[in-house]
Amino acid sequence: MHSSLFLRHVRFPNSPALQDVPFCMLPNADLKARHARGLPFADYLRTAKPGEKPGWEAFTAKVKLDPAHRALVASFTRRINILTISGTWCGDCVQQVPIIAALAAANPLIDLRLIDRDENLDFAEHFKICGGHRVPAVIFMNEDFDFVSLMGDKTLARFRRQAAAALGASCPLPGAPVPADEIAAVTQDWLNEFERVALLCRLSAKLRQRHGD
Repeated sequence: MHSSLFLRHVRFPNSPALQDVPFCMLPNADLKARHARGLPFADYLRTAKPGEKPGWEAFTAKVKLDPAHRALVASFTRRINILTISGTWCGDCVQQVPIIAALAAANPLIDLRLIDRDENLDFAEHFKICGGHRVPAVIFMNEDFDFVSLMGDKTLARFRRQAAAALGASCPLPGAPVPADEIAAVTQDWLNEFERVALLCRLSAKLRQRHGD
């Protein structure tokens, strides 16, 4: 979910001057402000209902990064701001957000924040995937809060597993078992996107000029 979104238009009902602007022109100030309102992963988990927390805790315990994964993420030299639109009730979030959080935690230059979709529908409206308010929706931004990438709903590995098994529900219940090989594949999918974003920021002409590198 990347370039196709750049042609979609979004609306700002509270901003007469921005009634209909391209997605790629979403003001950095809006992204920055929403990011600032987001919660770090540990604080976000505390917002889960009692019946939801065991699923999150169980899956978080299963997430293991290889030393090579940690080393790669630790090597990123540009600040990356990440805002994840999520839902504590969502099985796809339970089975992906802990992976995103683990990757983000491997580098202090990565600032991950999470917001609840249903409490931020005005914002989530701008980040629909395939016409729906799917979660998780992970928004990657550079140090200036310029939009860099949007990835969400499921990674390729999860879609492949779902298609192969002909799963019916698009969002499994929290706590549904996930094979270890699928967790590893999904982790690699997210790692690939982290690296792609990091390289995009590292090679940005604007940022190279600013940092003299």
